Amino acid sequence: MEALKIYPFKPSKAVTGGSNFDTERIFSVLPEEVKDKGLKIELPLLQKLPYILREGDEFYALLIREEKNFFLADIFKERPDKVLGLAIDIGSTTIAFYIYDFLKGELLKEYSIYNPQIEFGEDILTRLHFAKKPENLLKLQERTLSAINQEIEKVGFENVYYISLCGNTAMTHFILGLPVNYLIVEPYVAVARWFPLFKGEEVGLKINPRGRIFVFPLAGTYFGGDLIAGLYEAEIYKKGEISFYVDVGTNAEVVLGNKDFLLACAGAAGPALEGGIFECGLKAQPGAVESFWIDEKTLSLSYKTIGDERPLGFCGSAVIQLIADLFLHGWITPEGKFNLKKIGPLIEEINGERVLELISAEKTKQGYPIYIKEGEIKSFLRSKGAMFTILTLLCEKVGLTFEDVEKFYVAGSFGNHIDVRSAVILGMLPEEALFKTIGLGNSAGKGALKFLKRAEYEEIKEITERITYLELNVEGRFMELLTGALIIPHVNLELFPWVKKLLEEK
Repeated sequence: MEALKIYPFKPSKAVTGGSNFDTERIFSVLPEEVKDKGLKIELPLLQKLPYILREGDEFYALLIREEKNFFLADIFKERPDKVLGLAIDIGSTTIAFYIYDFLKGELLKEYSIYNPQIEFGEDILTRLHFAKKPENLLKLQERTLSAINQEIEKVGFENVYYISLCGNTAMTHFILGLPVNYLIVEPYVAVARWFPLFKGEEVGLKINPRGRIFVFPLAGTYFGGDLIAGLYEAEIYKKGEISFYVDVGTNAEVVLGNKDFLLACAGAAGPALEGGIFECGLKAQPGAVESFWIDEKTLSLSYKTIGDERPLGFCGSAVIQLIADLFLHGWITPEGKFNLKKIGPLIEEINGERVLELISAEKTKQGYPIYIKEGEIKSFLRSKGAMFTILTLLCEKVGLTFEDVEKFYVAGSFGNHIDVRSAVILGMLPEEALFKTIGLGNSAGKGALKFLKRAEYEEIKEITERITYLELNVEGRFMELLTGALIIPHVNLELFPWVKKLLEEK
């Protein structure tokens, strides 16, 4: 059932000589699923209960499902007009909101705002070091809570009875005000894996006083509640078929598994694959170039921006498509160097480094040219190589090949915009992913929303406990495999027969 439910009920009558308790007069007429689990009522409602039940014959019970039982949050004499839930995904750049109507059983609205924590650091590591001082941690927490409370206020604090909240390990610590001092030094210890259902006042979120907040558990230092929520949405843990779940963000988080196992790994490929290491790179947003391509006849570079706005820079999906096309047309070598014999006149130097101008200054929104540096391409190849190596290593660990993998789920905005063909040409994804890749969008936010609709505590617990983490730092095989993946598409071209054929046709 949903995390919250409104039940109409008529209390049983109290009779002389019977077992007369007002709580049992309610409990006896509630659905069997409530009777099976048990009912909890807190003191403030108990103190008012005798008076409420004698004001009429028919009432509405607002029940919140907890892990072990049900919680009677409120009793209404009339059916309430609004009972809302919020699913919130706190990302490092944006905070996603999903407003859910429990009475209608439908999603009313979904949208995102910028995470105000950015003022304390563009990247998570900077924020973590900033938050080592208690007063700075409080600043981070208060800025985040204030931003979320402003959004809650728009729908009315009193109407929000439930929040399902997820975020990576750092974001979860920040929103709950948990010390991060031991999260950023070996052996990288988080404060807690599991969290109770909180009251709004405990967290600092302004919701109905009878409401509750569910915070997704953490799977580890590198695997937060957003990953658990994403897996919950993708449901690879339920299926017989073997799948990859890939989430590219602060890190590249990868899970391989099915109903029998979940093997996870994280690597620092995320920022590069999202455009983060490029001077002209930016996250997916209006004005970001989402695709580049080279015209076969004119050999000129064309592009498309998100929202068809004047370009501001390029995001990760555009980088993948751009570098793949540069390679296919011989503009760069397999090692990521500019082919001066072919495009020498197009190459400029900025501070002693070779650059290729992609969009001239007069065409951009900010009036500066958008370009890519040779060094940036080489850095990107390290990240794409890391991604392919992680996928390879996870398969090796369980004795599988890419042919055994039925689906490649790619989460986040990266998954929405990725051109799989280009990713395969670069050797970032195996050729088996060509027709098996499914973009999930914000699977973490969708997973948080799904929890509002189902409140499947047992499944969340199962996912969290079943994940086995593979630590790259102690895997000697990782560096060995990575070496071969640092060129386009790979040192061993036989791993990419389709790409090999493309090159031969060129």
